[in-house]
Amino acid sequence: MSRLFGSVRSRATLGATLVVAVALVAAGAAVLLSLRANLTGEAGTRAERSAQAVASELAARIPLDKLSGLDAEDVPVQIVDADGVLLAASEDLERISGTGTAEVTPAPTRSGADDDRDREDDDRDDDSGRSGDDESLEPGEIAQGASYTNGTATIDGDTEDYRFAAVEVETPDRGRLTVHAGSPLAAEHSAVGTALTAMLIGFPLLLGVVAGVTWLVTGRALRPVEGIRREMAAITASEDLRRRVPEPATHDEIARLARTTNATLAALEASVERQRSFVADASHELRSPIASLRTQLEVAAAHPELLDLDGAVEDTVRLQNLAGDLLLLARLDAGERPVGTRVDLAALAREEAAGREGVSVEAEPVEVSGSRGQLGRVLANLLDNAERHARERITVTVRREGGEAVVGVADDGEGVAEADRERIFERFVRLDAARSRDDGGAGLGLAIARDVAVRHGGTLTAGAAPAGGALFELRLPLAGADRGAPRA
Repeated sequence: MSRLFGSVRSRATLGATLVVAVALVAAGAAVLLSLRANLTGEAGTRAERSAQAVASELAARIPLDKLSGLDAEDVPVQIVDADGVLLAASEDLERISGTGTAEVTPAPTRSGADDDRDREDDDRDDDSGRSGDDESLEPGEIAQGASYTNGTATIDGDTEDYRFAAVEVETPDRGRLTVHAGSPLAAEHSAVGTALTAMLIGFPLLLGVVAGVTWLVTGRALRPVEGIRREMAAITASEDLRRRVPEPATHDEIARLARTTNATLAALEASVERQRSFVADASHELRSPIASLRTQLEVAAAHPELLDLDGAVEDTVRLQNLAGDLLLLARLDAGERPVGTRVDLAALAREEAAGREGVSVEAEPVEVSGSRGQLGRVLANLLDNAERHARERITVTVRREGGEAVVGVADDGEGVAEADRERIFERFVRLDAARSRDDGGAGLGLAIARDVAVRHGGTLTAGAAPAGGALFELRLPLAGADRGAPRA
């Protein structure tokens, strides 16, 4: 069962079919109940009209054996007195139920003397006044409205269901009488049965149509998703990140999914290419000092007197620094966040500038939140870069500007061409003037500095210094300020 409904297409089809089925059952039940109520009401109205017609004849003192309503076909009629004694009934009525009086044969006709005594009693009752319900109707008056019941009646051997209406009439000679008249419910049963049959046949067909249409529409809507899945599977198998998934020419959620997937693939491709370039550049940078160190050790092994100890130490230190830079970049790429401690940039700038020749510091106390070690590394890298290019003087400034702390490192060297002011922050990039590995480093200092700035929610940019050299500005949010998302 889980495999049968394991796809979105199957679940959507099942859900739509169930919803429509519930709606159809509810609507069908409402229609059947309404139809039955209407037809039953119409039968009751017909029965009431028949009872009213007989009551009108009784009110007009027409004898019981002369009543026209007792001869109507398919209309069972009973007339009972106040004591429930049957006085008259339809001629062909053989059996009846539901009226409260199951008798179908009238009581024996009483003598004239009895009738005279009854009339005298009625006259005395009229003189003394009636009590209870008798006071509600005057002689010859018919009660408004009727009471209704359901039952059966057998006429000429045919038994059917009927809707009975009971109407009361106050006769001048017989007192209060109740007329029961029925109307057959065969039409109601037939109509309800026909409607029920139509629903039992039509509903399954309609549900089949709904299920089929939902299956087709859902399949068509999900077809681009399957295309995206197949292409992603092919990309995973081929490891070719240059490929892209097809984007539908629509503006729905699937088209947005395809565009987002392609954007993710593009970012992944760029990241992989960057990592490949990083590994290649790192291997190239490591090869030279390792080869130099190996050569010196091999020469020393063969001719100890020729050992260049200072050169070996220098290459080893360079390897150590390069390994440290690579490790820091790896941690930054892994998303390492700085520890949220308060750092005084003015004190940190004076500390990093101490012992360096030609470096002046103009700083006001400014505190930021971050890693003191990483921020110190940024200042050290900027100062190292400035020392390689400055002629005589390096100026470090620390100031507050709005909600940011601004650290500037300016030199009086040749500066950085405007076209190279972003490229110098790429990893292993050295400008032509700094290509010497002895003087220019490995090309990781500025890249590390910018990555650390970004991790602290700040920026690092290169520009022109007032003295004509290069100016590097580090901007960080002040401690306690809303740092928000890191800025690129």
